[in-house]
Amino acid sequence: MSLLSDLINFNLSDSTEKIIAEYIWVGGSGMDLRSKARTLPGPVSDPAKLPKWNYDGSSTNQAPGQDSEVICDVYTPAGEPLPTNKRYNAAKIFSHPDVVAEVPWYGIEQEYTLLQKDTNWPLGWPIGGFPGPQGPYYCGIGSDKAYGRDIVDAHYKACLYAGINISGINGEVMPGQWEFQVGPSVGISAGDEIWAARYILERITEIAGVVVSFDPKPIPGDWNGAGAHTNYSTKSMREDGGYEIIKKAIEKLGLRHKEHIAAYGEGNERRLTGKHETADINTFTWGVANRGSSIRVGRDTEKEGKGYFEDRRPSSNMDPYVVTSLIAETTLLWKP
Repeated sequence: MSLLSDLINFNLSDSTEKIIAEYIWVGGSGMDLRSKARTLPGPVSDPAKLPKWNYDGSSTNQAPGQDSEVICDVYTPAGEPLPTNKRYNAAKIFSHPDVVAEVPWYGIEQEYTLLQKDTNWPLGWPIGGFPGPQGPYYCGIGSDKAYGRDIVDAHYKACLYAGINISGINGEVMPGQWEFQVGPSVGISAGDEIWAARYILERITEIAGVVVSFDPKPIPGDWNGAGAHTNYSTKSMREDGGYEIIKKAIEKLGLRHKEHIAAYGEGNERRLTGKHETADINTFTWGVANRGSSIRVGRDTEKEGKGYFEDRRPSSNMDPYVVTSLIAETTLLWKP
């Protein structure tokens, strides 16, 4: 009898032209990814050509029981976006002519923590206890420093196979914590790719019997939290003289600090304490090569007079549609 893994990886093309299409959406909490699959008669080259399909929104906290039908793009059958459909408003911002002209690039550093399924305690940590202090784990190698690398490597390759613009991975400061980077991605595609990469990560950890957490501070105390540092540039910033454009954009971000913090993820106050390479949540700061600031500018950008900046405030559980579109809206459309 075949192993279950053999059946999962069975090549259907030898016996049928039919394909399995997986429909993915974000549930009512804003972080719970959901999916369902259906059979289609043949390959589909463009997602826009996929048939519309619905789900029970009352079971995802997105609709009442008496009117529970929701289209998988998170729209009502009449075509109205649900409040949890954050992509809808992001698409409006990214289609604005002033934003399109500036070709906004994003590079998002998605941190996450791998947890033991039965205890919700970080992978590799002794049950109910703690490993040695932080220091050797960041980009570390070895069975006593890197926990879950098989999951991380599988995710990396699966994202490349899926066409996601994943640009790297590394072990993070807290043991059991990792990071992958997506980008540079233009406009709304950054949000699309982060959500797709999160989905793939959830599926791989499901197979491995491990839980992935996007909590911004999964372990209290003297341990690093988890963020989603968002690197950003526009066409003007990438051209000669762009450093002055960058400084003006950072000034705008500072004026709307509270609005951005409110949109940058739940529980972020537990992470943005002014310690562990973060700025205090109540204070906006920026600096060159300063990882303890709200916004960090690289030395290369300062030296060359053009480039990008890094918004270090977003938490690991942020919605990438919200964060990327808000940065674009503030820096390109908002008038102080």
